[in-house]
Amino acid sequence: MGRPRKALLDRERIGATALKLVDEKGDFSVPEVARRLGVQTASVYHHVDGRAGVIELLRERVTDAIDPGTLGDAAWDLALESWARSYRAAFAAHPRAIPMLMTSPVRAPKVLAQYERVAGMLLDAGFAPAAVMPVITGLDNLVLGSALDMSAPETMWEVSEGVCAPRLSAAQEATGPARADQAFDLTLAGFLAHCRGLLTAEAPGAAQAP
Repeated sequence: MGRPRKALLDRERIGATALKLVDEKGDFSVPEVARRLGVQTASVYHHVDGRAGVIELLRERVTDAIDPGTLGDAAWDLALESWARSYRAAFAAHPRAIPMLMTSPVRAPKVLAQYERVAGMLLDAGFAPAAVMPVITGLDNLVLGSALDMSAPETMWEVSEGVCAPRLSAAQEATGPARADQAFDLTLAGFLAHCRGLLTAEAPGAAQAP
C-alpha cells in the first residue's frame, strides 16, 4: 500500500504562498497561487472566497507579527503608541503588500478583533464614538505610510549638479541615516498629542469654543 498523500492545500499554505508572491512581485493571482502549490485553481476556490478571501489570508499573516500585548497597557496613549510601533514593524517587513491591504476592506476576524480592542480602549478612555474611527484611520495612515517609507531610499531628495538647493541639502545631511525613524517618531508624537487634546476637549466641564 502506498503512503497516505500529504495534503497539498489548506488556508495557511494559500496565505503564505500569496504573501510570497506579493513580496516578490507586488501582486498575485489565484491561478499563480495554485501553480506554486501544484494544484488546480478550482482547488484553491474550495478553501477561500476568491481573490478577496486570499487577500484576507495574506492580511492575517502580516498582522500575526503585531504583538497583541502592546494593547495591554492601562494608559490608552501608551498602549496606542506601543501598538503603532509593533504594527509598523509588521508591515515594514512586507511593504509591497501595503497598497493592496490599504485599499481592500478588512474582513479577517483575527484582524477585526485587534481593531475591536482599539475601539473599545478609546471609548473606555472617554473618546466620543464619532471620534473613534478618525483616530483609528489616522493612525493607520501614519503607520502604513511610515512602513512604506522604511523601504524607500535613505536619500529621497537627490540634488543634482546645477540645482540650487543648499538648505535642503544641508538639512538632509544633518538628518543622518535614521530619517524614516525620526519622521515616524515626530508624527506619532504629534498625533498622540492631538488625540490627548481631543479627549480633553470632550471631557465633562471642558470649556466650549465660542
